[in-house]
Amino acid sequence: MNWEKLLSSKRWGNEDRFNGNQKEARSEFQRDYDRIIFSSPFRRLQNKTQVFPLPGSVFVHNRLTHSLEVASVGRSLGTIFYNRIKDSDTNIDETCPLLCEIGNIVASACLAHDLGNPAFGHSGESAISHYFNSGDGKVYQEQVNEAQWEDLIHFEGNANALRILTHPFAGKGTGGFALTYSTLAAIAKYPCASVAGHNKKNIYTKKYGFFQSEQSGFEKIAAEMDLIKVQESPLIYKRHPLVYLVEAADDICYNIIDLEDAHRLKILSYKEVESLLLPLCNDAKMPSRLAEMEDDDAKITLMRAKSISTLIWQCSNVFYQEQESILNGDFNISLMDAIEAPFLSVMKEIEKISIKKIYNYSSVVQIEVAGYQVMGGLLEEFIPAYLQNESKYHKKLVELIPKQFLTEKNDVYSKIQSVLDFVSGMTDIYAVELFRKIKGISFPSMS
Repeated sequence: MNWEKLLSSKRWGNEDRFNGNQKEARSEFQRDYDRIIFSSPFRRLQNKTQVFPLPGSVFVHNRLTHSLEVASVGRSLGTIFYNRIKDSDTNIDETCPLLCEIGNIVASACLAHDLGNPAFGHSGESAISHYFNSGDGKVYQEQVNEAQWEDLIHFEGNANALRILTHPFAGKGTGGFALTYSTLAAIAKYPCASVAGHNKKNIYTKKYGFFQSEQSGFEKIAAEMDLIKVQESPLIYKRHPLVYLVEAADDICYNIIDLEDAHRLKILSYKEVESLLLPLCNDAKMPSRLAEMEDDDAKITLMRAKSISTLIWQCSNVFYQEQESILNGDFNISLMDAIEAPFLSVMKEIEKISIKKIYNYSSVVQIEVAGYQVMGGLLEEFIPAYLQNESKYHKKLVELIPKQFLTEKNDVYSKIQSVLDFVSGMTDIYAVELFRKIKGISFPSMS
């Protein structure tokens, strides 16, 4: 792979408007960023759980604030890489005029990286998968092909993000968000089909990145980017290099920010958080600076900022040094797993503490269990209603599905996807309200 091919301002669904003059297209990736940030799916992230239940009296991060922070870190990672390349090659702006836009491309992809996640965090994904694996949805297995069934029993938010950004929903035009090919490729963390997305040995096949319905579209993106094809069936590609920066930005933010939220919620003490963040600050003067401060929240804010800065430089350094291996498709670990040993050991300890004390905290588990029931309950109602649509009750349920999600296709897989588009796009609050109403637990207000 090479940067000249990997960076393209051609837009999905608007290919005929592409004039091929890369030098005149340097603002296209900023337009990607703006299109995402003003979109409805992005705004809905404000009411989707990141880790802790929403809403609450103490501010904690939701999917929207997380995505904004990831985008900020991602822009820094991309910009640092460009600046280092330019220091070593003063003619780079002539030979590869879009390289200066890497920060904007990565920031745009970071903004969109969680768009496909359903309500209630990863438990929402699990609930959808469970419905088809072991719930009422298992009856549809014989009505779809093997690859389509893999999409359903291993529902994946990464693949759903690509669908949201490229699928021509009814009444929404034909180009989806019409993002640039480079931004779309940078979102594909696992560029393979669902049948192939269970091989933990390869960083690009740990999960999967596109549904069967979007496979031909992803092949277009891969061809434009000249991504390395590993095999034809099931389809597998090597990652676009910028995926590593998007992934690193996400890893940096959630690892560090979850500690800050846990302290605000009194799950972790100040001393516990300090012991984890202080080594990441990489600043000999930090203890004396902290001693001058009285407010524990302010101390953690300072350490959080310094820790993120350290990790940005660590990950950007790995990306720069391993550029050849990454471009060849041979780099098989995340940037975070390749940082210097002292910092890596701290990150491993943060991961261990987070699993033990944060992700298994009672309120976190409660929202996951509740979300599991809500998402499963919605599918139990809407999927049979849309597929059968025979009774008056079914017809009434179908009336509740916005027209943009309905399909003119008659096959079972397409109709199931239409319901999943509707349900996976819900916010936590809307999903709970709708579940309560259609189950008769509460009644809608007439006001």
